[in-house]
Amino acid sequence: MKLLLAPGAGVGVRVTRSRGMALIAVLWVVAALTILVTGFSRVARDEVGIVASARQGVFAQAMGDAAIALALREVSGVAVPISRVQQVEVAYGGVKVPVFIMPLNGLIDLNAAPPGLLVRLYVVAGGLPEGAAEALAQATVEARTRAGPMNQPERFEANEDLLRVPGVDYDLYARLSPLLTVYARAGGGRVNPMAAPLEVLTVLANGNAAIAGRIVRERDQGAQWVDTTSLEASYIGVSPFRRYRVTALVPLADGTRMRVSRTVDLGFSSRDGLPWRTLHAERSFEPVPRTVAN
Repeated sequence: MKLLLAPGAGVGVRVTRSRGMALIAVLWVVAALTILVTGFSRVARDEVGIVASARQGVFAQAMGDAAIALALREVSGVAVPISRVQQVEVAYGGVKVPVFIMPLNGLIDLNAAPPGLLVRLYVVAGGLPEGAAEALAQATVEARTRAGPMNQPERFEANEDLLRVPGVDYDLYARLSPLLTVYARAGGGRVNPMAAPLEVLTVLANGNAAIAGRIVRERDQGAQWVDTTSLEASYIGVSPFRRYRVTALVPLADGTRMRVSRTVDLGFSSRDGLPWRTLHAERSFEPVPRTVAN
């Protein structure tokens, strides 16, 4: 039996199929355009966010530097150098910025710390076993006393130079760096417990966090005399110091804050006429610590 089609029936099928293919093509084009527009919108939002973040960073940096300058002007006018951590609150641009002034001998001097103190540093703060810590302390001493081109000890010029010591990887360096300085240039490698942060005091206390915490509490409460007899006497000393690490914590609108830090020497005038010279500067973003309600 033959199937007979009406005249024009095949044309109708072809037209319908063509229209369906055209519709599918249009839908694909619309979907592609939607993806492109969404992508462009996202890129635009990201760029706006980057610009806003950069602007916020520049503003916070300027505010932190201004707060540090105002705090240093007060310190530079004092005849006797400060010997313990001080906190001042600077109001600038309608924002209250806490500024911490720490004598630099509150940190462990990478160029002068005794080998025994370096061992404690690597054990307590670095988490190394005793044997590995002793070997690394010896390697550190060798690195800082190795003769350079002028037949002078090479010394560490920056904390990052510790990464050149065999056995120091970046994870270990990141744990140790906040406790170190290469700019002390005085004090014979002794640490001032009245200026040292909690982590350094814990090293001085050979890992005893309770002793370190007690010293911090008594010191920060303004006690005139703080018992430090539990610390190794040969590693500590309170001597006048004109070099400080000054840190401003600038609050930001997004709930974070910028830490602006400068290591300065009040014994020299800078080229711009300020009564101090900046030895090192750094900044970082960090979350604001949450307070736990009682």
